[in-house]
Amino acid sequence: MKFTDGFWRPLPGVEMLYAREAYDVEATEDTLVVTAPTKVIESRGDTLNRPTLTVTLSSPLEGVIGVRIEHLRGARKPRGFDLLGAEEGAAEVSTSEAGGVLRSGPLQATVTAGAPWELRFEAEGRVLTRSGERSVGYAVTAGETYVHEQLALGVGELVYGLGERFGPLVKNGQTVDVWNADGGTSSDLAYKNVPFYLTNRGYGVLVNHTGKVSFEVGSESVEQVQFSVPGESLDYFIIYGPTPAEILERYTALVGRPAQVPAWSYGLWLSTSFTTDYDEDTVTGFLDAMAKRRLPLSVFHFDCFWMREFNWCDFEWDPRTFPDPEGMLDRLHTERDLRVCVWINPYIAQRSPLFDEAAGLGYLLRKPCGEVWQWDMWQAGMGLVDFTNPDATEWFKSKLRRLVGQGVDCFKTDFGERIPTDVVYHDGSDPVQMHNWYTQLYNQAVHDVLVERRGEGEALLFARSATVGGQRLPVHWGGDSTSTYESMAETLRGGLSLAMSGFGFWSHDIGGFEGTPDAGVFKRWTAFGLLSSHSRLHGSGSYRVPWTFDEDPVTGTVDESPQSAVAVTRRFTGLKLSLMPYLYAAGLAASLRGVPMMRPLALAFPDDPGAAYVDREYLLGPDLLVAPVFSPDGSVDVYLPPGRWTDWWTGRVVEGGGWRREQHDFDTLPLYVRSGAVVPVGTRTDRPDYDYLDGLELRVFPGLEAGERRVVEVVTPDGASATYEVVMGTDGHPEVTTSATAPWRVETVGE
Repeated sequence: MKFTDGFWRPLPGVEMLYAREAYDVEATEDTLVVTAPTKVIESRGDTLNRPTLTVTLSSPLEGVIGVRIEHLRGARKPRGFDLLGAEEGAAEVSTSEAGGVLRSGPLQATVTAGAPWELRFEAEGRVLTRSGERSVGYAVTAGETYVHEQLALGVGELVYGLGERFGPLVKNGQTVDVWNADGGTSSDLAYKNVPFYLTNRGYGVLVNHTGKVSFEVGSESVEQVQFSVPGESLDYFIIYGPTPAEILERYTALVGRPAQVPAWSYGLWLSTSFTTDYDEDTVTGFLDAMAKRRLPLSVFHFDCFWMREFNWCDFEWDPRTFPDPEGMLDRLHTERDLRVCVWINPYIAQRSPLFDEAAGLGYLLRKPCGEVWQWDMWQAGMGLVDFTNPDATEWFKSKLRRLVGQGVDCFKTDFGERIPTDVVYHDGSDPVQMHNWYTQLYNQAVHDVLVERRGEGEALLFARSATVGGQRLPVHWGGDSTSTYESMAETLRGGLSLAMSGFGFWSHDIGGFEGTPDAGVFKRWTAFGLLSSHSRLHGSGSYRVPWTFDEDPVTGTVDESPQSAVAVTRRFTGLKLSLMPYLYAAGLAASLRGVPMMRPLALAFPDDPGAAYVDREYLLGPDLLVAPVFSPDGSVDVYLPPGRWTDWWTGRVVEGGGWRREQHDFDTLPLYVRSGAVVPVGTRTDRPDYDYLDGLELRVFPGLEAGERRVVEVVTPDGASATYEVVMGTDGHPEVTTSATAPWRVETVGE
């Protein structure tokens, strides 16, 4: 949101007041409290009839400094996020005639006494950013009040994050409104809005408001990031790194890290798609055809029409198409060895038998007049479950427990973005503050049921909407894309942006959601999808079973070559399953440290200016660089950071430090291994959950010099583990010391 018309004037109708000086700075045991008048006080008379802003500094965690800016303290306090890692005693405070200092570990905030206003953040002798003159602002426009802060951007400083956003990865120059919306992947709207960003100067910023936050990232003032919220106060945190990975580690220590996900979830998922016709015979036919073509499958997903039309949600299988759900689910488990996912949303359609029950019990959101809030978008006459009501939440969870008892293993938690603000909540919550937060309560309720019934490490969602805290409830997928190369690229940008926002696991609809992809798009997207953390075949009005893309619609001939959709799906599924010892370890790292599985190059190579803007490729785990192909002719430009890189497919070693143009058939894409990496490879290509230690192969890639060592830890789905220490010998052969008792082998690759 912009308040100014250039440097000198406010916009018409906007009254602006700024913190002009630090009039006094007072210290408590663990805070600094600054009185900041909106005029430099030159006489006693200036203290009268004068708005002041109170700025309070504190620290919830070592290396994190909180700033609260308040005008009228008696106003309703905005809702903040759950700070699970907050602890006391993180701050050291001192004052002097020069001002005040608050230290938290390596991070320091300094308030300079007097005018002009100056709040400086430093670490290890370096200024990270600052809030200077006309940075702390209070605006009145059209009867509404806003508080804003502006933090300085240095020369060459780049901003990342702010949730799953589908435009450029670097956010400089963009206006971003943090307000969850159902807008697809081709707009500036976002399903997952996260008021957190990090920069390449060693720090991140979390605006601690669940409601609407507007960011002007070098767009209103090109020298600053401005963020503003409606109301009378603004809270934010400065989070020190210094590396992007360390910023995310500290940020997720504060707001929570991703839950561990089960090994079976990394395999291939197949969906019914959305509006397609399907019943149990359709499902059985798909599964038989997958098995016949040797396409390993781990999860089958039933989309919306597992329930009867107009009834979403009643949590009842449509008896016309699925007359024996318990028997069907048992067969899928015992005969097919599959996990099962079903679609849900937090809405109750008027025709659902549950609507009157929920409305009568007061479990649905209401209008201020007391009536149930309803509309006809999506489901006719639908209402929304009020998750601020503990009884309503328990009622909703009881419906899910019944499904889990039938044999459902996980839930696709769709929607949760279009949450109205003209409603009354059970607990009196501000509906504007609840708009983004609603999805957290919804997804938490579902996740809690799965933890309760399946256990920690087995609970899994497939969620679309999120905000801060959503990263604790994986997995999330990228929403409604279209079946084009352009949409495939924007989908990846969204995933990388989400990774920079603290989310460790992410997926997308292979082939695109809307429309039907041509064979080329489907095959390129399949390779990309199976080199993502989670991999799902899903569409809207058409199926995504691979063989439908191999038949020529005119001649009827079937492609059975190594370039066919079936062959490409088999090849990349097998590759992913063989990489499970490596991928499972990367997933554990996401849960333990907050580092995402899919890593933008700017995150992995923060000292390489050439990596800063790259948004068409990523690291999968610490050592594999993946560059999806976004062109019909198979040409692709790939950037390799400095160092030696080994082509996964050929073993050829190339020097990085620049761009390469390559040509790829459908059965490959640019897949490079980092210099000196040791990649553990498993023996199975038919399932993701197996004993990774049995027959493990350690692939040692070029780059290890004599005497250099790498330590690889492999953990199996049942918790067994072994450590392998690889030291390069003077003769060029690696020597391995290990605690493993199962058989293993070493393969030296390249050169």
